[in-house]
This record gives sequence, structure tokens and C-alpha cells, in this order.
Amino acid sequence: MTVLDRSKAPDFQIPEHIELIKPEKRTLKNGVPLYFIPTPEIDAIKLEVITESNKQLLPEEDGLVPFFALHMLLEGTKTMSSPELDNFFDHYASEVDIISSFEQQGVSLLTTKKHFGKVLPIFRSLLTEAIFPEKELEKRKSQKALTIAIQHDQNSSRANQLYRKALFGDDHPYGFVAEERHVNGVNREKLIQYYEDKFLVSPEIFVIGNLNSFEIDEIAETFGNLTVAPSAKSMDQFIIWPEKRLTEFKEKAVQSSIRMGQHLIPKTHPDYHALTVFNTILGGYFGSRLIKNIREDKGHTYGIYSSIGSLEKSDYWVVMADVQKDFADDVINEVYLEIEKLKSTPIEKAELEIVRNYMIGHFLSNFSNAFDLINRFKSIHYAGLDYDFYESQLQYFRSFTPEQIMEVGQKYFDNKNIIEVIVG
Repeated sequence: MTVLDRSKAPDFQIPEHIELIKPEKRTLKNGVPLYFIPTPEIDAIKLEVITESNKQLLPEEDGLVPFFALHMLLEGTKTMSSPELDNFFDHYASEVDIISSFEQQGVSLLTTKKHFGKVLPIFRSLLTEAIFPEKELEKRKSQKALTIAIQHDQNSSRANQLYRKALFGDDHPYGFVAEERHVNGVNREKLIQYYEDKFLVSPEIFVIGNLNSFEIDEIAETFGNLTVAPSAKSMDQFIIWPEKRLTEFKEKAVQSSIRMGQHLIPKTHPDYHALTVFNTILGGYFGSRLIKNIREDKGHTYGIYSSIGSLEKSDYWVVMADVQKDFADDVINEVYLEIEKLKSTPIEKAELEIVRNYMIGHFLSNFSNAFDLINRFKSIHYAGLDYDFYESQLQYFRSFTPEQIMEVGQKYFDNKNIIEVIVG
């Protein structure tokens, strides 16, 4: 009999490969693609209808029309009021959520296999029969105006807004900053016109759950007669803020919110995996260089992090921190110092192995449950990639060297290209 020694942690086993279930693809009668990942062991079902984010189809003054249209889908349809919709989905243990990002928007349904057949047609009605009642619209507008005012006063929210403005430009939909005048410009007629003509732009459907072929046929039949608009991806080019720094001073603030960043390369680029490692070492986890220097050694902040955001044309990189107001410049200088260290000095073996194990563990955690699979698929699907991306990423995490990390830092991180935003 083998005695288990509980005083020792089990060895960390790094897998050599990752096996993922590829979605089954169908094309509906209206040309809408449907991607399905079967999960026979789980009776929960998630269905998402995702369209292109289409602010570029509207004039700037109507920049909030898509927001209100999306968030008012549950405020009533031609056959059910808002309370009736809420009670219906609650009764059948179902949830409807809004999906919104730079490049996609949509609506998702989480339900059970038992109730799927009853819930599906009501969920579908949200896409074609929403009525945007005037009373609820006015209430939503008041709430949004208040939110805009609060975000303008909150340093971190305002810094996020100005960073987007600096990174993408005033005239680009990603750089759009909502103001009260945009709220005032929204009316029911604009919502209805947008909903009927520009809401379902090049939609795609993603499904995961314990569904048989007959139930997939039912989905195909339910959504196959939707009227959809063609893709509108002719997005304007990014116009980057011409100055190095964008500052908004607030006399009474005791803290400053800092954002630093730049555009990077897309996921399709061969250097992408190396950049994710560079970012992780710098500020991508709680043991990062920035945490140790600026939080633990100097005590200028409770937290400072860096991350890579995903876009189809090019990803972007950002450092985020709320710091003591008098030390904002010191913190920015320390960020540059840590970047230069990573570019010029090889990471030592002990730190390298900590980062390697962290990144592989974090990578595997992204596939820890069935619903993660569809999110991971969407991430590569929108970038024009397949599951080979994840296999190559795992292999890179297993084998990267200090020299590779230095090289990618030297190649892509030049201080003069990094935009700085300070609010406070």
C-alpha cells in the first residue's frame, strides 16, 4: 500500500498538447453561420447571437443609439411587457444578457435543456419585436446621463475614456466618449429605425450545450428567417493622439489615475506569444515587476497592472494604476525603467520558471469548463485563426527563453511610442 505524503505538494504536470472540441458549423437559410459545441454531460445551454458593433453606420451625434437599442430589448415586445418578460425567463430558470465590446455586440441566452424549447421563441422575439416604450426610454436616458456624469468625475473611468480617445482618435467609434448631448439626442424613432435597419449586421450564432440534431434544427429554423444586413467592417483608420501625454487636472483629487499604452500586433503575428509573455512579466500578474517595484517596494499604489486588449486589426497594450497624486510622474518613470530592464537584462531562471508555470496554469484555466470553450473559440474566430493558435501558444509557453523575451521587448516597446494619460 502506497502512503500519500501530504507534506509535499503534487508535482506540477505540464501537458505536452491540448485537445479541443471543434465546433460544428452550419449556415442558415439567410446566410447566418451557426457554430455548435456539444456538451452531452451538461444540460445547461448557452446561445449567443452576436453582430458587428456598428457605430460607424451612424453619425457621431447618434453614437448612443446602439447602446440604448441593445439595453432596451427586454423593456417589452409586441406580445409581452417588461415585467412579463422578466417573469417568463425567471420561471423557466433562464437568463438573458447583453454582449458589448469594441467590435461585437449581441445578446445571450442561458437556459436548461428541459426548458429550451419554450424559451427559444421568446428569446428570438427580442431580436425582431422589441418596441422601445417611451416611458422606459426616458428612465434609461436619465440613468445614462447620471452614469456619464459620475464617470466624468471618477478618475479611473475618465482615464479609460481619454486613453481610448488618445489611442483611436476622436472620430473613430472606439474613441467615442459619451456626453449628455448624445443622451438628449436619442429618441424612440431613432431606436426603431436603427433596430429595423442596422441592428443585425452580419450576425453569427454560437451555441454550446446538450443538444441533439433535432434541437439544432430548431435553432436553425428559428433564426434562419431573420432579416440581416451585410458586413460593414470598412472601419476608419486609427488617428493616434499627436502629443505624448494627455492630462486632466483635478485640484481636489488625492489620487491620479494613470494609463500608458500603445497599439501592438494582431494575434495572427508570429511574435504575439512572445509579447504576451513580456507583458505578463512586466505587469500581467500579481508577482509582476511592476507590482514588486511600485506596490511592494515604493508603496505608491495598491495595484498596477498591464494587459493586452484584442482587436481584429491590431491588439493594444495598456498599463493601469491609481497612484498617490504627487507620485504620478515617478510611477510613469518606473514603468519605463522596468520596460528597459526587461529589454536589456535576461530574466533569471527562478523568475522565468515562476512565470512559465503561471502562464501555463492560467492558459489551462481558460478551458476549465464547457462554456469556456465557446469563448476561446470566439477569440480566435474573430481574429481569423483556428485552434492551432492555442497549440502553438502552449508550446511557446513551455519553451520560451530569456533571449526571446528581450528581443520582443526591443522590437516593439519604444518609450517615444507610448501614450501617457493622467487624470487627477
